[in-house]
Amino acid sequence: MDSQNNLRIGVPSKGRLSEIAEELLSQAGLKYRRQNRGLFARVSGLPIDIIFLRTDDIPTLCAEGAIDMGVTGSDLVEESGYGVSDNASPIETRMQLGVGRCRLAICIPDDSEFKSAKDLDTKRIATSFPTVTKTYLAAHHATSHLVSLSGSVEVMIGLGVADAIVDLVETGSTLAANRLRILEEIGSYETVLIQGKNCRDKETADRVVRRLEGVVIARDYSLLEYNILRSKLAAAEAITPGFNSPTVNSLEDSDWCSIRVMVKRKEVIDAMEKLEALGASAIMETAISNCRL
Repeated sequence: MDSQNNLRIGVPSKGRLSEIAEELLSQAGLKYRRQNRGLFARVSGLPIDIIFLRTDDIPTLCAEGAIDMGVTGSDLVEESGYGVSDNASPIETRMQLGVGRCRLAICIPDDSEFKSAKDLDTKRIATSFPTVTKTYLAAHHATSHLVSLSGSVEVMIGLGVADAIVDLVETGSTLAANRLRILEEIGSYETVLIQGKNCRDKETADRVVRRLEGVVIARDYSLLEYNILRSKLAAAEAITPGFNSPTVNSLEDSDWCSIRVMVKRKEVIDAMEKLEALGASAIMETAISNCRL
């Protein structure tokens, strides 16, 4: 097959998002090896090339057709200026990958008297997200002087460069260390898979999406197995209904049956407690690495 027609997927070349992308693709069966920090890698057994890029370049390169798909942050997609909800946009978000969640927020000194975004009119704001920031401020009737930076914006207030910053917030520990607090949250973001409208191999792209869906869904669920009296089967199914219905198998003792069912991981402990109170036994949770629904 002509490698020029291979599907091209852009992934971050370094950093935490690079690790996330590699793990997701590997679990989805897209195996590749990067040689000596090269820029290209071939996926084993599939007509797919992996291109290693700067994370914030991935939306633009996907829109321009240099790559067909990309793993990047939804914050960077929005900052790129491409309206992914617009049918005229050259890129679309194929799926949310459920990892790398963060918030973009306006942050000010702990002792600041600012009450809202509107109070930042004419003030200086340091950020790596000037497009998103400008749009948000305009909606709140504020016109600020934006100081565009590529990183370390949290120290800019202390350096006297800005009166406020707009930055990504995860745990809030960096804000606390710099004596900052959140004034307003602009939005919530996560890692996404995007695709260009002129994708050269849409069939393979759809195949990639289905594989990644299996990984992402599996991360949210566990397989729960338990034994229950048949007389209590209806009550047990109310606790663990599954997708269509649980798998019910007979045991040697005809009064009992064995149940296998997928349960949302965050609900597993509660379900186990309810099943135990109902009289279930041999209740076991098993992690799921991949699935198709």
